[in-house]
Amino acid sequence: MTDVTHDISAVRRQVGRRTFKAGEARVVTVARSYDAPLDDVWDACTNPERIPRWLLPVSGELRLGGRYQLEGNAGGVIERCDPPESFAATWEYGGEVSWIELRLTPEEGGTRFELDHIARLSDTKWAEFGPGAVGVGWDLMVRGLSLHLASGAALDPKEFMAWMGSDEGRRFMTSSSDAWYAANLAGGEDETTARAAADRTTAAYTGADDAG
Repeated sequence: MTDVTHDISAVRRQVGRRTFKAGEARVVTVARSYDAPLDDVWDACTNPERIPRWLLPVSGELRLGGRYQLEGNAGGVIERCDPPESFAATWEYGGEVSWIELRLTPEEGGTRFELDHIARLSDTKWAEFGPGAVGVGWDLMVRGLSLHLASGAALDPKEFMAWMGSDEGRRFMTSSSDAWYAANLAGGEDETTARAAADRTTAAYTGADDAG
């Protein structure tokens, strides 16, 4: 069992815009502090032997210019790497290309993890789901990293899938979707559009539509 309220409140979420290589883009930012040294957090995020312990199995070449592939999920090219503080990569999934930028900063008692997910304004998933399209997934990943850093152990994929289908897992994803709704409002989206997108996100992650 985990503390869903703590896991949700420990994360800072922000929605904004910036000019990027693809033109004007939306930016989803997820940040959390970890009680672990910077080098350990960097290793967990970049070592191909540790990434599967909290995220997904990864293949490819984890180096500047290398191409990576997360099993059953996104792949891309590593475009910048400045160890042990930051890297940037493309995030290619479902026929669309977006970008991720990770920044790690040492702070008292640990490390600040901050990740930007940058998507073109024309991204179809955003039009339907808003920031929750990627935000809920990143919340799940940030939680997985937290559990791994705290114990050093690998997460069991079967246990994780069972947890996602449990009442606690659905509560986590619903709370995450609501938190991204609030971040979307703070980022300037109108309430009706933001609420509809969040409701679709919650249904997609929890299977609420199937239950109805």
